[in-house]
Amino acid sequence: MTTPKKPRYSRVLLKLSGESLGDKSGVGIAPEAVQHMAGQIREVRELGVQVVVVVGGGNIFRGLSGSERGIERATGDYMGMLATVINALALQDALEKLGCPTRVQSAIAMAQIAETFIRRRAVRHLEKGRVVIFGGGTGNPYFSTDTASALRANEIGAEVILKATKVDGIYDSDPKKNPKAKRFAEISYLDALQRQLKVMDSTAFSLCMDNKMPIIVFDFNKEHNLKRVVLGEKIGTLVS
Repeated sequence: MTTPKKPRYSRVLLKLSGESLGDKSGVGIAPEAVQHMAGQIREVRELGVQVVVVVGGGNIFRGLSGSERGIERATGDYMGMLATVINALALQDALEKLGCPTRVQSAIAMAQIAETFIRRRAVRHLEKGRVVIFGGGTGNPYFSTDTASALRANEIGAEVILKATKVDGIYDSDPKKNPKAKRFAEISYLDALQRQLKVMDSTAFSLCMDNKMPIIVFDFNKEHNLKRVVLGEKIGTLVS
């Protein structure tokens, strides 16, 4: 199959987990993992596609697991949000070393290292060809970076959320535990909810469903997969 030359999407939101920046166990920041991500993002930017990135913080600190160990939930969530900003700065550094102009915008004000999130300014950066990385989640405790992705994608007028994972789509059961697990090429929001397939948490998923924001879940570890998704190849699972 020949790859079409024209991108299918002109503005996309890429959701990265914090663990994907980490080492093999998903902890800390592994420079080679960050460089791999930056290389894939640059490929897509070179197609003329506007890219925004929302990054998680689970490789450094996860609010929910902190609260299970005695840290107050809101405090733990704020700590997790700060972790996402650390990751955003690491990704910014890798992208700029590849010649991609970027801006980090944070939902929590920290003027020395990132712009505060302003929707119009974010859109203007995209129009000027910059990659915009959103850190700080939504700026509120009790909301995940999945919810931040759904919120920002709708706010800035992205056409699709590309959820980067370690598996090649959504399965009806865990493919690691069940070798006969069936992968969906496409699935509806309602079907995914009823089957309790953990695509995103329920708040994020409802936001996407209410605003008809499609989600593509795909394997980000394979070379050039992000580019192939943006060019419209049938990779991963489309939720719509």
